[in-house]
Amino acid sequence: MESGQIKVSKTSLCGVLKIERYAFRDLRGMYGETYAPEVYKEHGINMELNAEDNFSVSKKNVLRGIHGDDRTWKLISCLQGTFNLVVLNFDRESDQFGQWESFTLSRENMLQVLVPPKFGNGHLILTDEAMFHYNQSHRYQGAQNQFTIRWDDPKFNIQWPINGPILSRRDAEAPYVQQ
Repeated sequence: MESGQIKVSKTSLCGVLKIERYAFRDLRGMYGETYAPEVYKEHGINMELNAEDNFSVSKKNVLRGIHGDDRTWKLISCLQGTFNLVVLNFDRESDQFGQWESFTLSRENMLQVLVPPKFGNGHLILTDEAMFHYNQSHRYQGAQNQFTIRWDDPKFNIQWPINGPILSRRDAEAPYVQQ
């Protein structure tokens, strides 16, 4: 691949895409794009992802999420370090409700994951520190307008590579999903 090129692949979750990006590398480091609307549109990604551009920096063993809402698309990248990303289908009308997939995103592999509305995402930091980056189709409207799924909810049996992660109060106190 050359500058401005991407490779888009389907995942096991309908609507979730994995995107491989190119970066120019030399003795100074690397240079690449996180999002170019015209390039992504050439690959069938037609939603606008420029309503909000966010990042979080976390230390090893921090787990953020699983959060989502019913209208926001998210294009997720790792700008520094490495994290394990879990994407969970939380669309109760979908045949794939409750199914999830895990991805390892890092600065080195430059993978992105496109997460549709009604899917939750959570990430666990695997290196001393990592930067989680995402473009969104809609502005964040507060935790009260999102769903939160417990990282260890037995209904979903998500396989995280750690026991006892560092959690926010919101994530630690999230209720288990009822049948």
